[in-house]
Amino acid sequence: MRGKRQHSGSVQLSIIIVNYNVRDFLHHALVSLQKAMRGVRGEIIVVDNASDDGSVEMVRRRFPSATLTASKTNLGFAKANNLALKRARGKYFLLINPDTLVQEDTLRVMVKFFDENPDVGLAGCKILNPDGTFQLACRRSFPTPWVAFTKMSGLSSLFPNTRLFGRYNLTYLSPDETYEIDAVSGSFMMVRREAYERVGGLDEAFFMYGEDLDWCYRIQQAGWKNYYVHLTKIIHYKGESTKRSNLDEIRTFYEAMHLFVRKHLSRSHLFALFLRLAIGVSWRLAMLKAFFKPLRFALIDIILVDLGVILGELVWFGTVFRLPVHAYPIVYTVPAVIVVVSLYSAGVYTHRRMSLSRTIVATLLSYIFISALVFFFKDYGFSRGVTILSGFFSTVFLPSWRLILRALGKSVAEGRKTIFGRRTLIVGTDRSAQELLRRLRSRVGDGYDVLGFVDLNRRRIGDQIAGLSIVGSIDNIGKVIHDLKISDVIFSTQVLSYTDILSVINRTREHAVNFHLVPNTLEVIIGKGSVDSLDELPLVQITYNLEKTSNRLLKRAFDLGFTLLLLISAYPFVYFKKLLKGTSPSVFILQLPAVLAGRLSLVGPPIGAVQQPSHVDREKEPERARLGLYLGKPGLTGLTQLQGSRSLTADELEQYNVYYAKNQSLALDVEILLKAFFQSRRRSAGPQLLQNRPEEHVLPPKGTRARGRAAVRSSSEDKGN
Repeated sequence: MRGKRQHSGSVQLSIIIVNYNVRDFLHHALVSLQKAMRGVRGEIIVVDNASDDGSVEMVRRRFPSATLTASKTNLGFAKANNLALKRARGKYFLLINPDTLVQEDTLRVMVKFFDENPDVGLAGCKILNPDGTFQLACRRSFPTPWVAFTKMSGLSSLFPNTRLFGRYNLTYLSPDETYEIDAVSGSFMMVRREAYERVGGLDEAFFMYGEDLDWCYRIQQAGWKNYYVHLTKIIHYKGESTKRSNLDEIRTFYEAMHLFVRKHLSRSHLFALFLRLAIGVSWRLAMLKAFFKPLRFALIDIILVDLGVILGELVWFGTVFRLPVHAYPIVYTVPAVIVVVSLYSAGVYTHRRMSLSRTIVATLLSYIFISALVFFFKDYGFSRGVTILSGFFSTVFLPSWRLILRALGKSVAEGRKTIFGRRTLIVGTDRSAQELLRRLRSRVGDGYDVLGFVDLNRRRIGDQIAGLSIVGSIDNIGKVIHDLKISDVIFSTQVLSYTDILSVINRTREHAVNFHLVPNTLEVIIGKGSVDSLDELPLVQITYNLEKTSNRLLKRAFDLGFTLLLLISAYPFVYFKKLLKGTSPSVFILQLPAVLAGRLSLVGPPIGAVQQPSHVDREKEPERARLGLYLGKPGLTGLTQLQGSRSLTADELEQYNVYYAKNQSLALDVEILLKAFFQSRRRSAGPQLLQNRPEEHVLPPKGTRARGRAAVRSSSEDKGN
């Protein structure tokens, strides 16, 4: 019996979760499991591997019925599960990851399947990715010589639908049928107690990765059958604990593969040698890929610096390649290397990869140094004009391509948050959905642009709730997503069951949409690989970027430079068009002289829009500090103006204005201007600039500055310079 606890007839299922620093995912998983346990006599055992994110406190406070083991060290996945298996009292054991969500019927379906199939020792269910696609790892074959060869050579990817080549992930089989397989995903493994007692627990030699494959292999070798069950499904967010650990993920994975081959497949020395060689090559290729991935940004910069040199030649000489032939290796190498080293020193290739201000400053400093080199090394001082021009082009090109990436939503540093916002639908129309809308609007920096509600049926389509329309139902949500170009859909678990949520995700998986779930507490939004907090905590002491002298100087310099450019290129045409037609085609362009004079800024709060808090707010929060916070000069556009015709309360206006003052940077100003430009092109009513209120078109007196209050509710994470 290996000293294991006897099965208690009152417990059908023991659910075991090993957690490491994924508190919010764990919370949502436990909520879904509690709902799924209705009709199942079970217990939940949580083993925490020394998390430092408050997971232990959360489980103790919110799930007191769960059996919690808090380890002081990270035991690894296998050892932690074995610790729980020895305590488990159920007839069946379910090992499930904390970054999963189960349907309401998942546990009942799986228990029934085991009851009806006594020869099954281990089984897994259908697993979906957060975007609704099928997760291939939930059904696999063992790496026999041929299976390993097709996987390593890429033949399984080229011919996934053929039995000959698609055996590793069984891609030639339908995911909507139940059948016997070799192995399942370690994120959801259900095991019969008798099978566990015969083969023992997970092999603790596998710290992470490979222990699930090893267990499946040993259970099958003991005479039990392993099955894939399509009758129910879960969502698996995949790899959340690994992201939060300090493990070398690549090294750990391939060491686990080596261990599995050595343990089970070493009888054929030739095959074992082949597998070890293939694993070793794959390991090194993966390491090289991980090493060179950050260098792609440096490569783009090098190409653009050299392009700047070519353009400098073209502008100065009227042609290219006028320099001596022997000079080009130096001309195309040294400036690029100096710029890349300067950018690296400024952190542009590491933690501040998308920082426009750091990119500009580092590039300018590089060319000051390059100019000094040209002065001292006369042999390469062919043309100072080319040096100055190439420096100008590099200073434009290097931040520009980063800005384009951010605008397209592909910024590594910014993740899913783009300057064009996250076009969002809220599924549900009850009070929880309205409260969710209120909290999303208060989180200015998260970028959720809620376009409407989706109801459970079609009866109320077109009705208004909190200023937004009910734009569809869950029956036609796919069409709504397509028509409104939605990027994010948020479900409230108070409105829909997990079964219905999974059904909607599965039906709309062809759309490139991020799906998010909000638990009953309305504290977090859980999405693909992320958790956004919705807590509303008052901020006591805050550093505001706009109060920094450096930010003000850089902002004023940008206002002057960009305004002069527009005055030269666009203002005369717009002005004479107004004189000829008697209309103003662009209020924005015609207000540029006021920006040049310093009475306005390109980006800032609306003119006259900063309001004092309401009487109700004063009654509720008399302790709020009434400080004179500098919000900047009134702007031709800004975060508030971008809301267009949407009716904003005084508190919402203040949240936008204070958020801007707190997070102002050159990058944010450029992003706001870009968004204003694209909004004005999309809307036939004209530019969404200076249009929040009629009185905003009146210029303020000279010297006027917008003032507001400093005590505000928390925004999302700050944007840096």
